[in-house]
Amino acid sequence: MTNQRTPVPAPEDLILGIDQSDTTSLARAITLVESENPEHLSKAARVIEACLKSRPETKRIGITGVPGVGKSTFIESLGMSLINAGHSVAVLAIDPTSSLSKGSILGDKTRMTSLSSHPKAFIRPSASGDSLGGVARKTREAIILCEAAGYDIILVETVGVGQSETAVHSMVDFFLLLKLAGAGDELQGIKRGIIEMADAIVINKAEGANVASAKQAQTEFSRALHLYPPKASEWQPKVGTCSAIENSGIAEIWEMILDYFLSVQKNGYLEAHRSAQNKQWLMQHLEDVLKSEFFGSETLKKQLDEWVVKVENHEVSPFKAAELLLADYRKELK
Repeated sequence: MTNQRTPVPAPEDLILGIDQSDTTSLARAITLVESENPEHLSKAARVIEACLKSRPETKRIGITGVPGVGKSTFIESLGMSLINAGHSVAVLAIDPTSSLSKGSILGDKTRMTSLSSHPKAFIRPSASGDSLGGVARKTREAIILCEAAGYDIILVETVGVGQSETAVHSMVDFFLLLKLAGAGDELQGIKRGIIEMADAIVINKAEGANVASAKQAQTEFSRALHLYPPKASEWQPKVGTCSAIENSGIAEIWEMILDYFLSVQKNGYLEAHRSAQNKQWLMQHLEDVLKSEFFGSETLKKQLDEWVVKVENHEVSPFKAAELLLADYRKELK
């Protein structure tokens, strides 16, 4: 028996389903925007365009930290706490893609059992692919779709293995870095740049024998953060401790996040920040489209392979090869 692919729903059907908070429509719409099939691009654009018009009041929170720091447990604990307080929570969990096999575990749903089964939560694991900072290429669009479906809190979990997290920072309102007490930055693989971007540092697993070392780490990070340049948001990053597994300290972390939003709404930074993000979104999309068009040309692909061999054999410089390839690309456009 032959497997038949499910036909792609009409954009109008997806828009209607999203408007009615239908999770199946939301999931299918995210799959559509993640698709690299050129035939799906215009359909995806129509869905995004319609969802952008809703402009709901939401909070976008990025959460990063190295593997083993307890991101999934923290997100589940925070997510359930928010749902109990009357919120709807969408989690966009980015799983690392192997650079060798291109495979991805996509196991976040299995690590967030309570949250994934709750009707007020939506969890979407996506493979990071080759995108910067381990953020799936279409995460920004997925945020818009989740907001249009009625989720007022969007949590974006990034890989957090030391790459630049600029990508996630450019699409969220608040950036939270999870740390462990007693592990140096070298061991954790976290770069100084990520600490500079953080609006809060949270020392997780502050339970049992770890409580004292977590408190010490909190003091050290608080001192260190005062040495960093002031942020454009005028917010002084805070450091907290919690035990996600024991659900302690989670309420205090959320209060800290609410204080941030109160501050940036009052001084106008939140609105300005989101406007700047929209500009960045445009520039990123232009780059993606140009890249797809260039590498989508069969003629240029063949020429690229030939030039790669010449560059490898030192017959021509990479700069000259690129210049000639781009010249051929411009001819194709005419």
